[in-house]
Amino acid sequence: MAKIDKLKEIVAKKKEKIALAKQSLPEEELKNKIADLSPPRPFIEAINKPRTITLIAEIKKQSPSQGLICESFDPKDIAAIYKDAGVQAISVLTEEDFFGGSLRHISEVKSCVDLPILRKDFILEPYQVYESRFFGADAILLIADLLSKENLSELIVLADSLGLDCLVESHTEKELKKVLSLKVSQEKRFILFALGLNNRDLHTLEVDLKTTERLFPLIPKERTVVVESGIKNYQDVLFLKILGVNAVLVGEAILKTQDKKAAIQDLMGW
Repeated sequence: MAKIDKLKEIVAKKKEKIALAKQSLPEEELKNKIADLSPPRPFIEAINKPRTITLIAEIKKQSPSQGLICESFDPKDIAAIYKDAGVQAISVLTEEDFFGGSLRHISEVKSCVDLPILRKDFILEPYQVYESRFFGADAILLIADLLSKENLSELIVLADSLGLDCLVESHTEKELKKVLSLKVSQEKRFILFALGLNNRDLHTLEVDLKTTERLFPLIPKERTVVVESGIKNYQDVLFLKILGVNAVLVGEAILKTQDKKAAIQDLMGW
C-alpha cells in the first residue's frame, strides 16, 4: 500500500481554508485593516545573540505525527510560562485541521507577552501574509518545498513591506540551494531572512537529526540559522550550539511535560 503524503494532504486542506477566509474577509478589506496597526516586533534580532543559542518555544495542541500533545491547552497560559522561562521568541502553530491551531491564538499570545511571535503555518500566497500581519504575527514561516523561487521572493518582499521577518525552511540540499540562491531586495536594500533547517520530512513525517549535520556546512557563516524538529534534550542543543546554530525551535519536548519552565531550563542549560 502506498504511503500517504502528509504534506499534500495538509496543503489541499489549507487551500480550502484560504478560499473560505477570502470569502469572509476579502484581501482588499484585510489590507485596509492593517494600515494603522502598531509596528511588528523584531524577530530575527531577538533570536540572533552572539556566542549563544536561543530558543523559539512553540505553542501547538497536536500534530499529525504525535496526535494530542498538550491536553490542558491554553495559549495564553503557555506563553506566560515561556516568557517567565526566558525564551527569546514564540512560535504559534495556526493550522487548524491537523494541528488544532487558530490565527486567534497569535492575538491571544501577543496580548500577554512582549516577545516576537512567529506564525508557523503552510503559507502559499500573499493573502496569508496580510492575514498574518492583521492577527499580530511578527514573522512568518515559509516552506521552500511548497514554493518556487519566484513565490518565495514575492512573499519575502511582501512580508518585508509589512514589517514582518521571514524564516525560510529547507529539509533537503536541493531546497537549501534554492533558498541560498535567493537575492531578495527592495529599494536597493537586500532583505535579510532567517534560514530554517527542518529535521522532519514533511511528506513522511520522519525525523532525522543528521539532516542538520548534512546541511549546516553549506550555509554561509553570517546567516541566521534556526534548527527545527527532533530536539529533545540539552545534548542535542549543545551539539547545535557547538556547530554554530543561532536558535532552536522546540515544541513537543516542552509541551508534553507538566513543568514547562523546568523543561525549558533543562533543555537549554539555563
